[in-house]
Amino acid sequence: QLQASGGGLVQAGGSLRLSCTASRGSINSYRFDWHRQAPGKQRELVATVWKSGGADVADFAKGRFTGSRDNAKNTVYLEMNNLKPEDTAVYYCSRWGVRIYWGQGTQVTVSS
Repeated sequence: QLQASGGGLVQAGGSLRLSCTASRGSINSYRFDWHRQAPGKQRELVATVWKSGGADVADFAKGRFTGSRDNAKNTVYLEMNNLKPEDTAVYYCSRWGVRIYWGQGTQVTVSS
């Protein structure tokens, strides 16, 4: 089970750090993705955090967002800086393996 947290209301230019913690099992062997879905829009990929610890982010997030993981804490992170109103969405983490598990999402709202 994945628990996403860290969302909230922030002004444009602000920062948030999202966390995704696995309550069962170790995250060590899995890749994790962060997706987001804004109202009326399709869910889109934001970042991939690889088993190695490296991460890739979508073009719209480059230079602003960073994905990371702490295997000892069984947690994956999405650090978001210089947030923009268009970043407003529900953010989801997911674990990719033989099966895909999704967390429940955390709301991020960026005011202008």
